[in-house]
Amino acid sequence: MSGTDEFEWGTVRTSGCRVLTGNSNPAFAEAVANCLGTKCMAATVAKFANGEINISIADPVRGDDVFIVHSTCSNPEKDLNVNESVMELLLLIHTVKLSSAKRITAVIPHFAYARQDRKAEARVPISASAISQLLVNVGVDRVVTVDLHCGQIQGFFRNTPVNNLSPSREFANYLKSKNIDKEHLAVVAPDAGAVDRARRLADLVNADRVVTILKRRVQANKVDSMHIAGSVKGMSCVIVDDMTDTSGTLCKAAEVLITNGAKQVFAMISHGVLTDPACERISKCDALAEVIVTDTLPQEHNLRRCEKLVVLSVAPLIAEAVNRIHKEQTMDNLKPMGNTYLPPVRGQKQEA
Repeated sequence: MSGTDEFEWGTVRTSGCRVLTGNSNPAFAEAVANCLGTKCMAATVAKFANGEINISIADPVRGDDVFIVHSTCSNPEKDLNVNESVMELLLLIHTVKLSSAKRITAVIPHFAYARQDRKAEARVPISASAISQLLVNVGVDRVVTVDLHCGQIQGFFRNTPVNNLSPSREFANYLKSKNIDKEHLAVVAPDAGAVDRARRLADLVNADRVVTILKRRVQANKVDSMHIAGSVKGMSCVIVDDMTDTSGTLCKAAEVLITNGAKQVFAMISHGVLTDPACERISKCDALAEVIVTDTLPQEHNLRRCEKLVVLSVAPLIAEAVNRIHKEQTMDNLKPMGNTYLPPVRGQKQEA
């Protein structure tokens, strides 16, 4: 934690600023609300017997500035899949719209379907565009998200403003706590699309170099070959990416780095989707020292299964964004609220 003496909790003006959430990641929404010195609104987000979603908001929102903090992701502990999560978000927006809210901001820390952002072959959808159009058509006024898979997705929202936040400062602070020699630190972009993300982190920690992995992907979650552009011999390497799903590619990248002379390998991933068998693969991958993710997705079940997993919170960052939007302030040089970083949460040690 840093800078706590410079900030007094509960000083944020919350009059007319309401926080609402669904079932995808309620703990994260509560953390954001706590940073703002308020609580999430009372609401029921349940299902009818046939699986249809049933929403009821207890508090009036007429004339209020409503922030719906809701990742579009699955939540095993709530028996919620990603498609149900998307539907919850759409219906929450629709409900608040019909309740005469002054402004509706969808805070979507993890944006589902972001990987499908273009037509890579014939007869496939551009799913990221479809989700964006649904959000705009249902009545959202603004979108806040974290580390989109591709920045150009912001253009799918037509004339709706989108704030794409970066967790680079959270990653940089944690990396600095490892006390790694900067002259022997390499930040690794696992593909060409991650180069800007890697450069951003490298600048914050003054890393010696940025290295790129060139890979040939044969299909989703499967990579045929990998080659490294740059030297990693004797270096501590940090792989930086926006998400890891089944983690097969991540583990293979770590093994390639070790094979090419890397001393140790960490991974810093904005969104830890970690679909089975991801935790098992990470645990068995000797090349990976740690996998650091954020809490944009619920990680409680993964922390119980993977000792190498470390979770950093971006709730103070989201809270500061909400605070500035509500107060009509600029989003330039955005830092976590009160310049406060919550301590990391580590995975539990597995019994033999």
